[in-house]
Amino acid sequence: MSSPTPDALLGPADIRELAAALGVRPTKQRGQNFVIDANTVRRIVRTADVRPDDVVVEVGPGLGSLTLALLEVADRVTAVEIDDVLAGALPATVAARMPERADRFALVHSDAMHVTELPGPAPTALVANLPYNVAVPVLLHMLDTFPSIERTLVMVQSEVADRLAAAPGNKVYGVPSVKANWYAEVKRAGAIGRNVFWPAPNVDSGLVSLVRRAEPIRTTASKKEVFAVVDAAFAQRRKTLRAALAGWAGSAPAAEAALVAAGVSPQARGESLTVEEFVRIAEQKEAGA
Repeated sequence: MSSPTPDALLGPADIRELAAALGVRPTKQRGQNFVIDANTVRRIVRTADVRPDDVVVEVGPGLGSLTLALLEVADRVTAVEIDDVLAGALPATVAARMPERADRFALVHSDAMHVTELPGPAPTALVANLPYNVAVPVLLHMLDTFPSIERTLVMVQSEVADRLAAAPGNKVYGVPSVKANWYAEVKRAGAIGRNVFWPAPNVDSGLVSLVRRAEPIRTTASKKEVFAVVDAAFAQRRKTLRAALAGWAGSAPAAEAALVAAGVSPQARGESLTVEEFVRIAEQKEAGA
């Protein structure tokens, strides 16, 4: 494999020049904040543990800062971009700055929430700088749709990172925490300052690492059923599970029976339960408890 040129990555001047040439102004609607620091994107690739045999899928590549850093290391990179102008420009940026790797790059011009297949070999890793307003649904969709993804590293708003990586009992533990944990072992993997972005956001960012569970959680309940319990438990998070799950179970006494059969206190609240406990509750409905 030939090495990319040292100046292949995009710096602040390159980003602004590219944006100006394309007439691109970062929009709040899409949560666009472009990374302008080469050291940061290389750090993300290192933290993501991207390997030479990896097939990486990147969501929201923007102008290509992280894309180029991924191409330095990975075997292949497939980028999913919704923006018409950015999607149209990225292949040319890759070809100009990293011609020796251009044949290892593919672009999918689509909304990541609607992507159900990708060109080439199955992805082994997901690395992305995700806008806060769609970060959780996009992440869960990609993990669900592409079970071949073993390792994920996403850069998200710090508050979202905290929620995703929260453990039971933490005040920010909730639906994203449990659902992410269904697929993977989740942990915070670092913080990212505001000054590496253009425009600089008014919030800090965090890195979240997700390593797919070696074995999926064994259960007689479907994922849909388990997630229904999770959604119900946190829809009224201040209520006890007996009350919060009454609608799901059909009545409060039915919810209590399912909870007792699952070995969970009816007086507990959703924020104290592990994903495995939610699974046991879902199984009781399956069993007709």
